[in-house]
Amino acid sequence: MGYRNSYSDGFSEFFKYLALSSQSGREKLPSLVEISRELEISVSSVREQLEVARVLGLVEVKPRTGIKVNSFSFSKTLSPILLYAIEVNPELFLDFSDLRRHIESSYWYEAVSLLSPQDHEKLEELVLRAKKLLSLQPVQIPHQEHREFHMTIFGRINNPFVSGLLEAYWELYEKAGLNVYTDFNYLNQVWRYHEKIVDSIRTGDFTAGFNALNTHMDLLNQRPKSPSRSRFE
Repeated sequence: MGYRNSYSDGFSEFFKYLALSSQSGREKLPSLVEISRELEISVSSVREQLEVARVLGLVEVKPRTGIKVNSFSFSKTLSPILLYAIEVNPELFLDFSDLRRHIESSYWYEAVSLLSPQDHEKLEELVLRAKKLLSLQPVQIPHQEHREFHMTIFGRINNPFVSGLLEAYWELYEKAGLNVYTDFNYLNQVWRYHEKIVDSIRTGDFTAGFNALNTHMDLLNQRPKSPSRSRFE
């Protein structure tokens, strides 16, 4: 197979090879020596780019089983650089949070129009489950329910970059320590808005749901604006 293209560096050659392998449904790659021979680049260059691909979630490298090609996941590819970004500057989480807000606002009407009755029931169940957790002694934080709630609403958007960005947001949210945030007044407010969102979806009043969505995301501004570095360790 001819993998040579207009780029001369080994990085481009290897990643084109990897993309073509994925397109063809190839589940495993040959040895580094074979790849090196086929691409006409050094084994050390293949090894270096293979490690980059591993970090980005494009492949899995395990002893005895070899090199497995993963299906493309935008969120897995984003996660390493996003985690690096908030290690460098924790306040960048707020910028990414703002991007997530604009994505959800922009796709709201399309997303809710695609939801099925089963999705409506799941959203209602998540609200009930969250309220129950918040009423327990000791209180339990319904973080997983929070994540599932938003991902369910936008789960039928057929765009891997939209879903990937939203999934990456929740990964970053957990890394930022917001999944253990214990201001219970705040949490109760959040879930009251979630309940309003579900009611509006049920009744088809998507504008009311849109307003509730944006108002509830404003609540994030009540949290500390300069997360401490210790949250990311």
